[in-house]
Amino acid sequence: MKKRFFLRTLVGAMAVAAIGFQAPQVRAAEEPFKVGLIVPMTGAFASTGRQVYAGAQAYMEHHGDTVAGRKVEIILKDDGGVAANSRKLAQELIVNDDVDVIAGFGLTPIALAVAPVATESETPMVIMAAQTQTVTNASPFITRTSGTIKQVTSGIAQWAVENDIKTAVTLVPDYAPGYESEESFKKYFLEGGGKILEEIRVPMRNPDFAPFLQRVRDMKPDALFVMLPAGPGAALMKQYGQRGLAEAGIKLIGHGAITDDDNLNEGGDAAMGAITSDYYSNNHDSELNRKFKETYKKFDPTSRANFFGVAGYDGMQLIYEALKKSDGKAEGMALVDAMKGLSFESPRGPVTLDPEYRDFIQNIYMREVKKVGDEYHNVEFDVVENVNAVGEAK
Repeated sequence: MKKRFFLRTLVGAMAVAAIGFQAPQVRAAEEPFKVGLIVPMTGAFASTGRQVYAGAQAYMEHHGDTVAGRKVEIILKDDGGVAANSRKLAQELIVNDDVDVIAGFGLTPIALAVAPVATESETPMVIMAAQTQTVTNASPFITRTSGTIKQVTSGIAQWAVENDIKTAVTLVPDYAPGYESEESFKKYFLEGGGKILEEIRVPMRNPDFAPFLQRVRDMKPDALFVMLPAGPGAALMKQYGQRGLAEAGIKLIGHGAITDDDNLNEGGDAAMGAITSDYYSNNHDSELNRKFKETYKKFDPTSRANFFGVAGYDGMQLIYEALKKSDGKAEGMALVDAMKGLSFESPRGPVTLDPEYRDFIQNIYMREVKKVGDEYHNVEFDVVENVNAVGEAK
């Protein structure tokens, strides 16, 4: 049986000279293939964990629990959205449970905290949520099946300059993903001749959007660009409606998280007409997406599948396809190498794992919030095809 040694713990260095790293040995094909799934199932970011886990289960429901002669097992761990917990859980999964892959990772700080563990133990790490573009640089063992902030933001920025939006105010959270989104929007918007009237950064904890939105209304830009996590995004949309920005002619545009499918119905009419870009919409018109949504509900009947749900589904799909490619025998960097360049159909559309960035090259869809029957949906109306991790169409 393969044995991994990983030499640093929270209490200090172990006896490196005495133990050392041992080269991984190939497991017998009949041994189970274990995926350690580390996501927040409790706390403020529990919806992310719930989505990823249900999406992963949906994939296994569709394709069974055996691939290339290996029975696949998911070992779920709840990190509560706390980076220190995530690192400890990753260590325990690798050392005690002997997992083949660690996966999940709901937030950028969590992914960055665990990356050294993946490198030291030579364990493939599949990110299914955290979207800061540079995270994949933290370890050569990282691949990602969600998307990047730059990739998603490039779509709405290009749409804005092509649709007569001349002036904008940006509003983002005061942390790394917000800065990355702000930078990407500015790049494409300014290159297209647009003008930024003000750049607003709001605190992550309990932000009060009212004074910021009043400033935006007073400046009268053509549009307000917003990137926020789903929960605060829903709160902002409500206040956007209450403050009368739409009536003042200020278009709400942004990163797709502000119109997250999982809580879009809670936004009500305030979300109507918002234009966002993202790699997935629950309303995406394909037979595979309809099948995915139906199966997703079996594992999470209280919510609607969103971009994290489909990333969980495709995280398992990436693992399965790599095992098929390697006939079930690849481990460590060999498994990562087997993932590179893989192309397959996702509920979001066609994807390819870029060998350079280890992120998906994928379509970015332009969506408008509309009422479909009794529900609100992100209805796709345009697409930028084959966008890579840094926001470039290939």
